[in-house]
Amino acid sequence: MYELKITNLKKTYLLPGRGLSVRKALPQKKQALAGVSLDLAPGLYGLLGPNGAGKSTLIHIITGTLASDSGEVLWCGKPASGIAFRRILGYMPQQQGLYDSYTGRRFLAYMAALKEIPRKTVASEVARVAAAVNLTAELDKRLSAYSGGMKQRLLLASALLGDPKLLILDEPTAGLDPKERVRLRELLADMAKDRIILVATHVVSDVETVATKVILLRAGKIVDAAPVPELIARYAPDQGLEDVYLNVFGERDGK
Repeated sequence: MYELKITNLKKTYLLPGRGLSVRKALPQKKQALAGVSLDLAPGLYGLLGPNGAGKSTLIHIITGTLASDSGEVLWCGKPASGIAFRRILGYMPQQQGLYDSYTGRRFLAYMAALKEIPRKTVASEVARVAAAVNLTAELDKRLSAYSGGMKQRLLLASALLGDPKLLILDEPTAGLDPKERVRLRELLADMAKDRIILVATHVVSDVETVATKVILLRAGKIVDAAPVPELIARYAPDQGLEDVYLNVFGERDGK
């Protein structure tokens, strides 16, 4: 069974000082993660928290784009790093620059090459992931003609290349219309049967009905991590996950 084990991750950033002059300004410290630990088995996990909670920092450390100050990330008992880990990882960032002159097909083929997918299987793999996100008919259009929602689906398709066993998605439904959001939820719920999927989002409805567990993160610390019914029972009896969000974080950016 696949397992992602995160142990006591800590990360502090140095911010520019605010002294009376450049000479007197001293750097300020911001603790983005304050000892985060998680054990994830196959399933879909929602990562919820207000802006500045540490969601992006956690994602960047797991994916290897940022080093932690301390702690460790293990995939199936081994350090989550190197070529072997990257081959089982699918990552969809919140934002990514795209070459407008590329077609969707060329972009996915390029990403397949970066993932070292064998050349003889690239065409079929591109077709597979494009179909999964409902982009087959748009593959030969230039990205300059893509809407924001289409670009978002293209980024998701690139994350699905190579059939990753660990899939990390940062705000995957941004710009999607309601119909595509439903399609995405159904796709992820089906895929989560045999892999680990971590979805960071502000849209509570994206994970409420499909998450194995929801992780609540605030100020770099995990407030709770449990199935939705348990969170509702603890924080918002007889209500919903959005009410849990509002009661725990006291904000309205969970809509």
